[in-house]
Amino acid sequence: MAYNYLEAVKDDVRQAIEDNYDLADYPDRYEFETTLNDDLWVDDSVTGNGSGSYTFNREQAKEYLFDSTDGEDWLVEALSEYGTPAEEVGKHFMSQDYEWFDVTIRCYVLGIAISEVLDELYGE
Repeated sequence: MAYNYLEAVKDDVRQAIEDNYDLADYPDRYEFETTLNDDLWVDDSVTGNGSGSYTFNREQAKEYLFDSTDGEDWLVEALSEYGTPAEEVGKHFMSQDYEWFDVTIRCYVLGIAISEVLDELYGE
C-alpha cells in the first residue's frame, strides 16, 4: 500500500495528543491548535524537524517520498510556499538527503493534519 503523508502525520498528531495532552486542559480550540503547531513543529516523532530526520534512515525517507500517493505533490507545494531556492533543492537532491525532503513535507502538512484531527476531537 502506498504511503500517504497527510494520513501518516495525522496518525502521529493523534498519538502525540493521546500521549502528551489532555483535551480538557484546552477548551479553546484555537489555543490548543496554536500549542500543537508550536510543539509538534519540532517533535521528531511527528515532523522530524527537531533533529532534521523523522525516520533516522535515508532509505526509509526515500521510500516514503517516492512510494507515496502524495509526496511529490506536497513537496512541490511546500518548496514553492517556503520559497526554497532551486539551488538548495538541488543540493539536497544531489547529496541524496531524502530526510530533508521528508521533513519538509511533514512540516508543510502539519497544520492541515492538526486541523483535521481537532475537527474530529472537537466534533466539528
